[in-house]
Amino acid sequence: MRTIRLIILAILLVVIVILAIANLGEVTVNLLPSGLDYLMPGMTVRLPLFVVILLAVVTGLTVGYLFEWLREHKHRRLAARKIREADRLNREIDGLRRETGKPKDDVLAIIGG
Repeated sequence: MRTIRLIILAILLVVIVILAIANLGEVTVNLLPSGLDYLMPGMTVRLPLFVVILLAVVTGLTVGYLFEWLREHKHRRLAARKIREADRLNREIDGLRRETGKPKDDVLAIIGG
């Protein structure tokens, strides 16, 4: 599996390098719409096209990961609660085993193994 992942990353790197070489021309990026440029004049940047493309991809991935992380918050919270509950129940079973002095109690064997 690791080899497949490395091959895919190598292919992705080759595609990015080819994209960069093919798009070396500079473009003007306006940081404000043309109607608002009087507020802060000079808010333009000249960058190679591949930098603009890569920045757009990285920004999109970052926003996507952030939204996905926020969406999964409820699942992480539920998992943490279930882990705490399982730990509490395991401590309770261990306490019952100590109280009875019978580690092979039938009911406890069914519940906890």
